[in-house]
Amino acid sequence: MKAIVTVMLKNGVLDPQGKAIGHALNNLGFAQVGEVRMGKIIELELAETDAAKAKAAAEDMAKKLLANMVIESFKVEIAA
Repeated sequence: MKAIVTVMLKNGVLDPQGKAIGHALNNLGFAQVGEVRMGKIIELELAETDAAKAKAAAEDMAKKLLANMVIESFKVEIAA
């Protein structure tokens, strides 16, 4: 079973990478782009066959290692 963990900076936390990407896109002529936030996606291949247990395990991994809970939030999606 595959777990997809998406980690993003919390609202209110400065995002210099997002600002740089937004500035570069505007310089390339993409004036319609507003605020840009940078994040990361982590795909985990889990041996678990129960979706609820896989999601709980991935959430535990995110809290303990994958996300800095002080400045980042995360969401977990399970794919078969």
